[in-house]
This record gives sequence, C-alpha cells and structure tokens, in this order.
Amino acid sequence: MTQTKQTPEAGTPGKRKSGWLNVLIDYGPVIVFILVYRHYLPDEADSFGTIFAVIRGTAAFIVAAIIALAASKWLLGKVSPMLLLSTVLIVGFGSLTIFLADPFWVQVKPTVIYCFFGAALLGAWWKGKALLKWLLEAAFEGLSEEGWLKLSRNWGIFFFFLAALNETLRLTLNFGDWLTTKLWVFMPLTFLFTFSQIPMLLKHGLSAQGAEEEETSIPPP
Repeated sequence: MTQTKQTPEAGTPGKRKSGWLNVLIDYGPVIVFILVYRHYLPDEADSFGTIFAVIRGTAAFIVAAIIALAASKWLLGKVSPMLLLSTVLIVGFGSLTIFLADPFWVQVKPTVIYCFFGAALLGAWWKGKALLKWLLEAAFEGLSEEGWLKLSRNWGIFFFFLAALNETLRLTLNFGDWLTTKLWVFMPLTFLFTFSQIPMLLKHGLSAQGAEEEETSIPPP
C-alpha cells in the first residue's frame, strides 16, 4: 500500500501562520516604541520629560527591532532584505536620536526608507526587473513575471506616497500624535493597498493560496 503525498492544502495553515508572524515581526517594534514612549511621557507639559520619553522609546525600538530580526531568522529561517535594511536604519537613525536628543532623526527614518524602496522598485521596473520579488523573498504561487512587474511598479509609487505622507504628518503633528499614526494610519493604509492589489494579481495567474500569502506580505514600516 503506497503512501499518499501531502497535499498543498495541508501546508496552507502553516503558510498563513508564518505570514501573520511576518506582520507581527514587522510591526511589533513599533508597538513597543509607542508603549514605552507613552509610559514615560509626563502628564504635564515638560520639554525635558518629553525628550526623555522619546529617548527611552527609541532605545526600546532599537532593541525590539534587533529582537524581531533574530526572531525572523529563528522562527522563519530567513531575514528578508527589506527587514534587514529597515533594522539597520532603525539602529542608525535611532542612535542619532538618542545621542543628539532630537526626535527628528527617528521621525525621518520612514521617509528615507520609503524613498529608497520607491526609487529602487521603480528603477528596476523601468529596466524590466521585478525587484519586489527579491526584496520580499516571496514566490506567490502562479504569479506571472508581468504580475510581479506590475506589483513592483505599484508598490514603488505607493512607497513615494507614504514618504510624502510621513513628511506631512511629521511637520504638522507633535511627536506623540505622529507616532500613533504608525499604527492607526500607515498600517491600515498598507493593508488596504495590499488587498487592493489582489484582483490585479489574480488576473496575472496568482492562485488562491498565493493570494493568502500576498495578504500578509507587508513591508515593514
């Protein structure tokens, strides 16, 4: 009596689980940042106390980002290039924020990374290369090369939109309100944009299983 091979459907739950684990790894450090900042923020207006809260929050952000990077390697067996670069920038700009006691650096980090990825994706798309496939280290089942190219182009444009939005919010909101937008503005917008791409990808061969993976392949903030 021969043994039957495991069907693709049997592996689907694991893929969904690892997908949502990716989201937790990407956004966990931001949640830690917010919680620590809010904890140390003084009840009354105090510029020194606010800077102290920013420094404590940024230090926690750096530590959480490094832990998330290690967790990705340990639990998922890999570290995507996007997560690696994001962590490097968090450590770099976060260190400047701490040493210079200036929240500008940690606030401008998203703008830098969004512009970098936007330029890289659109530049590669212009040359006929789907860089997003390499950056995410993903292989959505059934998706054609044309689908990857369109997805790379669309994400490149969206990254520039996020960069402009981050600069607008940075210049118009106080630090605490700006930090809150990372969860209540940027994260929902990113999920909505991701979901909006699924119909286009399905037209280019993406399978239902691949669509589930795409829903949870969210670049870090």
